[in-house]
Amino acid sequence: MSDDAPSPPGKGGRDREANRLGRRFQRYAQVGAGVGGIAARAAGARLLGLDQADGRMARDLKTALGGLKGPIMKVAQMIATIPEAVPADFASELSQLQSAAPPMGWPFVKRRMRAELGAGWESRFATFEREAAAAASLGQVHRAASLDGAPLAVKLQYPDMQSAVDADLNQLGVVFSIHRRMDPAIDTREIYAEIGERLREELDYLREAAHMRLYADIFSDDPRIAVPRVVEELTTKRLLTMSWLDGKPLLSFRDRSLDERNRIAEAMFAAWWMPFSRYGVIHGDPHLGNYSVREDFGINLLDYGCIRIFPPAFVAGVVELYRALETDDRDRAAAAYEHWGFRNLSGELIDVLNVWARFIYAPLLDDRVRSVADGIGPGEYGRKEAFGVHKRLRELGPVTPPREFVFMDRAAIGLGSVFLHLGAELNFHTLFNETIEAFDAAELDKRQKAALKKAGVPLAA
Repeated sequence: MSDDAPSPPGKGGRDREANRLGRRFQRYAQVGAGVGGIAARAAGARLLGLDQADGRMARDLKTALGGLKGPIMKVAQMIATIPEAVPADFASELSQLQSAAPPMGWPFVKRRMRAELGAGWESRFATFEREAAAAASLGQVHRAASLDGAPLAVKLQYPDMQSAVDADLNQLGVVFSIHRRMDPAIDTREIYAEIGERLREELDYLREAAHMRLYADIFSDDPRIAVPRVVEELTTKRLLTMSWLDGKPLLSFRDRSLDERNRIAEAMFAAWWMPFSRYGVIHGDPHLGNYSVREDFGINLLDYGCIRIFPPAFVAGVVELYRALETDDRDRAAAAYEHWGFRNLSGELIDVLNVWARFIYAPLLDDRVRSVADGIGPGEYGRKEAFGVHKRLRELGPVTPPREFVFMDRAAIGLGSVFLHLGAELNFHTLFNETIEAFDAAELDKRQKAALKKAGVPLAA
């Protein structure tokens, strides 16, 4: 393929890989054939009052998307983890999609690597395994070794991902428009905009490398949390080379002692809440494959494509809402929601949002050792509460969740699911209060700007 022809080292042929119209039309045809037909049937069912068709159409949607690879798979799994982004039947079916894609073969990999690092790319590694160690929706990872023998992970992006992302997001807009017509309680337009921005960022491996440097600096003094080291001279916009971190899947520790599982959970809590409360940053993808566990029960954070950076005012709103719920202060809660970006909130809507907030904050408010959700399994975590809130929003809405809320909510649910999988029992109240002790938004603002600048993370306009 022409986009795999040799190009100057570091350039990655990315000018030729810029969003090409032909590639987009090809992708539109692949995705649109399935999604478009389902959209038409959904609109007809709604027009005729056949709401019971939701489950069948959800299964059809999973079947239509299941034969495709690339970003649409990542998007489908992503929206399945955002409470009430799509109807429950759709979320249940989409959550079953597999993100793994068939790996590229060796001849193809060689062309891709030559496009990124130049004709002599193999001489820059001591070894480079031909078979991919892992393959996912946007790229695949190969094990390698540096010239001095250090083990490396080499993440190589599939071709034409920019075209695929734009085409797939267009079809996601169709899915969300179905939801708005069938159930207007939640206006999904800001959710759509947020997913689009984050997914496009994931295509930029130079940005991901900067995120990795940021997290390495944040946790430089915490031995529980390991971050891969970026190999700068072997990294481009579509190729990310980093140190290989040995560890085992998190779920393989479910049968260990409670004390050992709790140690893993404490490290996970710190890895998520400490960057948020002190730097306004979260690891926004709660997929279990993005963590591995070491024998000392520390964790490796492995993927930095989906990092969300929040304005200090939003972080202040999260802390304020916690204080409001702690003291049962309704006016303070209303002010916190306004910090988040909710608009035109009536007293009734504030009460409905507080139901969801009390669920999210419940382990943090309860000063005792407990599981994150007593008696609730990972597959049901949050569903009952989301259903009750959604029922009330049908009567009082529509509500437009602010963009920043999307990945905050998604990551919090994902983290809770990790704790449930581990069966951890901790005093989450104590752990959380340690992270927000002496919180000050102005200090966070200074700390965040300094850390982002040091890591080379692009600052928001």
